[in-house]
Amino acid sequence: MTQRQATPSLFNIEAHGPTLVVRIDGGPLQLFSADVALQLEALVDRVDKDPDVRAVVFASTHPRRFMSHADVKWLQEGGADYVARQQTGAPPPAPAEGYVGLDRLHAIFLRMNSIGVVFVAALEGQALGLGAEFAWACDLRVMADTDAFIGQPEVLMGIMPGGGGSQRLTRLVGSHRSLVAILEGKPFTPAQALEFGAVDAVVPKADVVARAIELAHHLGKRDKAAVGAIKRAIYFGGSLPLPDGIKLEAKEFLTLNVSAHGQKVMLAYQRKTAELGELPLYAPEGYDAALRAGQVV
Repeated sequence: MTQRQATPSLFNIEAHGPTLVVRIDGGPLQLFSADVALQLEALVDRVDKDPDVRAVVFASTHPRRFMSHADVKWLQEGGADYVARQQTGAPPPAPAEGYVGLDRLHAIFLRMNSIGVVFVAALEGQALGLGAEFAWACDLRVMADTDAFIGQPEVLMGIMPGGGGSQRLTRLVGSHRSLVAILEGKPFTPAQALEFGAVDAVVPKADVVARAIELAHHLGKRDKAAVGAIKRAIYFGGSLPLPDGIKLEAKEFLTLNVSAHGQKVMLAYQRKTAELGELPLYAPEGYDAALRAGQVV
């Protein structure tokens, strides 16, 4: 029996303490392919389960591109196969193990939005289409001040964003600005992206990864369970009607409140208050120390 060859690793992973720096190799054209999606899925699963990993910085091996866009052959063949099945009336077969359709792709990005790991996109270069949607799915984005742009060009090919761009970009920059950008198909410059809230920092190209690691380290100091709960409440509750969003927040809060760790921290805070005769966050330097450490000290 012929064994299926394993796909070569497209992810070059370096550990920087609790932060992983992942440089993605999408080939000479830096395409977001099905293999990239599968390796991303495996990475997200790994970091979710590893208590020692608090943040992930995504960067690129390409000198000018963060991620070009989706591999169009992947999109075209998937669409053609779908039409063929529809025309024959045949029920869809069970997907092959390595098949990545929209549902699976969306599930990967949504899991990134739901776990207690901080994801940072280090945009040293250009990002279009699914490359931009991958960046929107991260929690933070740091962009180079030169040789970089980011946007959704799908309308120029007679299609539209399919990896969540119309939804995540809208939540970042507002509905009208997102509509105009996606209708025109023109990417944001670094200055526009920062002004509109599409990225969190613009720095010299040589400093992008270092700044992304700095942000990852800083936010990664927060409790991993709390980070996950906050992400779910904001990503999934922020677009719900207010009463439903409040219910989701309450569920996440109560889960943390009754946990062994939550009870331990609150009892420690009470003891510290009695010891100081003041609330620890109001004590001299108390708040600044807590921000630096990621917890009340």
